[in-house]
Amino acid sequence: MTISPSFTQALPAHDAEDLTNGGNQANILLNGQVYTLRITRAGKLILTK
Repeated sequence: MTISPSFTQALPAHDAEDLTNGGNQANILLNGQVYTLRITRAGKLILTK
């Protein structure tokens, strides 16, 4: 996938594999709530509470 320069300058971008330290899951905290980010075998992202 190619990301246009205007896209990367408009919003912060984070590599999902960096967030998961090369694994397939990471916890994300927001307002005291824990969310789980998961990378599926098909390469899709799922965010659950």
